[in-house]
Parts: sequence; structure tokens; C-alpha cells
Amino acid sequence: MSVINFLGDAWCVRVDEGEPHEDALRIANALGQLSRERFPESTIVIGYDTRPLSAAIAREMGEVIASYDIKVQVSNVHCPSCVLTEAVRRNQEAVAGVMLTAGNKPADYFGIRICSADGSAATTEDTDRIESYIVPELPSRRGEVEFVDLMTPYLEHVSSLVDGSAIAEAAPIVVCDPMYGAQVSHACRVFSSLGARVIELHNDDADDFAGLHPEAAEPWIDDCEQEVLDNGASYGIAIDGAGERIALIDEQGNYVSPHKTLALLMDYLVNSRGRGGRMVAPIFVSSIVRRQAERLGLPLTVTPIGYAWMREELALGDALCAGDAVGGVGIPDLGLDRDALGAAVLLMDHIARGARPLSAMVAELDECLGHMEYGRRELSLGAGEAQMLRVALPGINPPTIAGLKVEGVSHPSRCLRLALPEGAWVLVAPSPSGPTALLAAEAPTRAMRDDLLSAAAALAHAPLTSGVQ
Repeated sequence: MSVINFLGDAWCVRVDEGEPHEDALRIANALGQLSRERFPESTIVIGYDTRPLSAAIAREMGEVIASYDIKVQVSNVHCPSCVLTEAVRRNQEAVAGVMLTAGNKPADYFGIRICSADGSAATTEDTDRIESYIVPELPSRRGEVEFVDLMTPYLEHVSSLVDGSAIAEAAPIVVCDPMYGAQVSHACRVFSSLGARVIELHNDDADDFAGLHPEAAEPWIDDCEQEVLDNGASYGIAIDGAGERIALIDEQGNYVSPHKTLALLMDYLVNSRGRGGRMVAPIFVSSIVRRQAERLGLPLTVTPIGYAWMREELALGDALCAGDAVGGVGIPDLGLDRDALGAAVLLMDHIARGARPLSAMVAELDECLGHMEYGRRELSLGAGEAQMLRVALPGINPPTIAGLKVEGVSHPSRCLRLALPEGAWVLVAPSPSGPTALLAAEAPTRAMRDDLLSAAAALAHAPLTSGVQ
């Protein structure tokens, strides 16, 4: 038996380094036993992605849980995470959801995510309790599961977000890249129903995802960028493996950053749909989003790192949308979780109404909001370095960094954020538990941005001795 340790709401393992099938059944057995003791006569909903093991294991996990007299509903087709969590949230009898996905990891990974009755990610306390019920023996009992159609109502709702007339009239050629993930066939079907001429990539049954990491970011969207150019497409849309994050590509094959994509969506929701409310984003969000919120008169709520914080803000009911700054967008009309397909449909309507190339719309953003070069990276640290950074960071107030005068110092959510001339800034955000730190910086030029990231890395490695001047 492998050691099963959840990290937050998720457990993930390389297929060739563990026993994912057997371990998944042990997790199901623990969840079934725990549910019978705490929530008898309840329901658990199970969804899964397109990985080779997911569909079969989803059914068998459901049968194990059902053997404890728990009603189990299993999706009859692969689905994105947001569909599973929303199905749980809207089912008054559901006490938990199980999503079989390894997110944007490559095909040789298998994973499970647990959500609570309200659709939110299970807490560490929840998964610790599940771990305490795991036993070495494989479960032998099986029960009956119900297969349910989660996708048809969802796809119909997504399609109804726009009337489709502008898209149909524009008849754009759209390259759709679901990246072998949970939106394979689904996204293409919606885009086509709205009047787009769709070219779908990475939609076959390649067990190894052809070496692709299903992450909606460069370099993994290179194929989509090239396909846009080769086919003279209007734009491209890539959706990550879990169906949570989107990458937008203009007609010239250029990747539109998540921050500019979010700014476009904000403009659409306010000026084309007449919506209002708070904009929600994490502390490392670009100045582009901050300036767009100010321009549109939207209050901006800045949260700590992690979508769970943004989801809580959406649940309050007064937010326009939430963007995680790496391609994930939560839209209240669809639910509380990140929904790449929903965001894509709204952006398609925005582009069609704009009646000009996507590259021109992005250029107008630069003219209106100012051009900035953004960068972020995750820095690996030694265990001692990480602990030192967490302890020392609240007391660090440097007068300069990378040769620039510091105009403002703040320590939001146990991080360090330095405001600099010309709208530049840099952020150092240590992980609260692991030996890593998130670095982010933005500046008018790439050289200045890169210098800031280098200086931030030096500070993270040696917060008490590094020369940040």
C-alpha cells in the first residue's frame, strides 16, 4: 500500500510510481465509511477527466462508496471541475464531490480532488479525517451507482449566456484547443452552436497526451498559436486540462496575457452587458487589471494567493467576476468556480461585437491603460531558507531594490510588496508551508521587470543579507 497524503483538497501521484487504482479504492472506502457515520442517507457526486484511468476508476470508486448505503451519482461523460462542484452545490442531499483529475499535470499523473457540500475545496481538516479512515486492505463490497448527465444542462446554460447573433454574423474561424482535457468535444460543440467555424486540436485518445502538459500557457499552447496562423483563424482559445483556465490567442498567433484577457472581459461585462460589482483578484494581479477596474468604476478586492479566497468573495453575491491572474475566471452567472468555457463564450461575443481584430482590441488596451511587462515565477528554496524568509519578511523594508527607489512598502497576507517608480512593483510571497516562494514583478520594460525578479530571488534566498539596492 502506498502512503496516501492529501495536499489540501487534492491527492496526486505519478502512475508509474504508485498504485493509483488501488489507492483510489482505499480513498473511496474511507469516504464511504466516514459518510455513513456522519451523513447517513446522503449523496456523493463523482466526476472525472479524460485521463486513461479516470472513467473506470470513477465508476468503481462510486460502487465502493455506494456499498455503505450512500447514494452515488457518477457523471456519464468526462466533465470539467466546475461542473462537478456546481452539481454538488445545487444538490441539497450532496455532502461531498469527488473529481478525478490531475489538473494541468501531464498524462502520466492521476489525481483526486474532494469538494465539500457547498462545492468549495475540502479543507485540510476534512482530508485529514479521510486519511484517518484509510486502511491497507482493499474493499471487497460494491453497491449500485446512478449515472447522471451533468454536461447537457451545463452546456445549454453556457450557450445561453449570449444570444449568439453577433458571433453567427461574424462567423469567426476559431482554433479550439482543449489540450486533451475535460472540455474535449464539449467546447467545440458550444462554439459551433454559436456560429463559429471551429478547428479542434488535441481531441483524440492519445494516452500520453502526445507529451503535452495540459496547461493553458506557453509553451504548451504553441500548437494552438501555430494553427491560428496556418489557418488564417480569427483567434484561438486553449482550455486547460481541468477546464478551469483559458488562454486567448490573437489572429497574429500572439498569446494574450491572462491580465489583458481579464481586462477585456471586464470591459465587456460593464459596457456591453451593463453589469457592475466588485472585481476580485489576487495580490499578484497586474496593474492592467487594477487600472481597468479604476477606469470602469469597479471596486477592486485583492485577496491572498489561492482561488479559495476569491471563491469566498464571489459567494457574497456582489462581485462582477473573479480572476486568478493565470487564466482562471469565476463568473457568478455560471457558479462560484473557475469556468474557462463560460469565459470563452463571453469573450467570443465581445470580439464579435467589437467588429475588429482581437490584436486591435488588445492594442487599444495598451493605449488606454498603459503598456506594462509582467512576470511571475515560483522559486524553490531550501527548508531553512523558506523558514527564514517567512520569519524575516514582515520586518523587511528596503529603501531600494534593483537600483530603483522604493516608494511604498506593504506586507499583505504575510508577503512583501514594493511599489516603485513608473507604476512598477515587485512581490515576494513565501508559501505558508512548502519550500517555495512566488515572485511577481511588473515594469514598463522587460529589462526592468527581469532585474526586479532577479533581485526578488536574491532577497528570498537571503532575506537578512542580500543586497537589494
